[in-house]
Amino acid sequence: MTIQWFPGHMAKARRQVTEKLKQIDVVIELLDARLPLSSRNPMIDEIVSGKPRLILLNKADLADPAVTEEWMQYFREQGIRTLPIDALSGKGVNKLPTMCQELAADMLNKRAERGMQARAIRIMILGIPNVGKSSLINRLAKRSVAQTGDRPAVTKAQQWVKMGDTLELLDTPGILWPKFEDQMVGLRLAASGAIKDELIDFTEVALFVIRYMMHYYPERLVERFKLKELPEDRIRMLEEIGKKRGCLVSGGEIDYDKAAEIFLRELRSGKLGTISLERPADWEMEEPIGKPTPLAE
Repeated sequence: MTIQWFPGHMAKARRQVTEKLKQIDVVIELLDARLPLSSRNPMIDEIVSGKPRLILLNKADLADPAVTEEWMQYFREQGIRTLPIDALSGKGVNKLPTMCQELAADMLNKRAERGMQARAIRIMILGIPNVGKSSLINRLAKRSVAQTGDRPAVTKAQQWVKMGDTLELLDTPGILWPKFEDQMVGLRLAASGAIKDELIDFTEVALFVIRYMMHYYPERLVERFKLKELPEDRIRMLEEIGKKRGCLVSGGEIDYDKAAEIFLRELRSGKLGTISLERPADWEMEEPIGKPTPLAE
């Protein structure tokens, strides 16, 4: 599945980010805890090079806690601090101001040594669409200052948001690259809801997730869909889902697309439990679990 989706405002967003970086003290990179590398814009390292950075693993309430620990270790080994959060409930968010103060300590000390007037720490929040930036900003501001939505590309302009006297946040539109060269990345993003549903093939994405879950989370499938045992392949698993959810057409045939859509809705809402769609080891495998293959396999 090759996905191309690059609204014009996103090209403009990259230019704006580059221009504003000179005013920024700390960069906050917001990732989806269920798929940290797949939800990371590959241009970020190049764009924010040299700036103190904090990675927030959002939607951690939907991710497998053990796998989230693996990702935190992964980023620690790169010298990047991480913090798992849930922007909607606010879990973990209260630690953010202190961590930003620590990351900006050098800058604050230099200003003090020069006798410069104290000012708020200026923070830029970056992330791909639908990763939760607006929800995070509203949570930090303790008021509704950023538009939110359950669809990608809600934020389309930059804005400064004051957080009392200590922090100033710069919100930016989501930045998504124009083409997903890695098919696995596109499938993970589609599964998470980061890509508009009109642009994806529900059946292909669902079969990808089912294969991954049959390997790492078989018990979740058995429990959720009340099966006596796990089917032998992903096609039969999708058929079982269709039967359990009443996705039948004339002649008793399965409506695969409807079954796939229902399955993805349940995945995204957390009804299948805490599921991570990738782990660090997946990026080292020659044949990653879930890699698309002919449907007969």
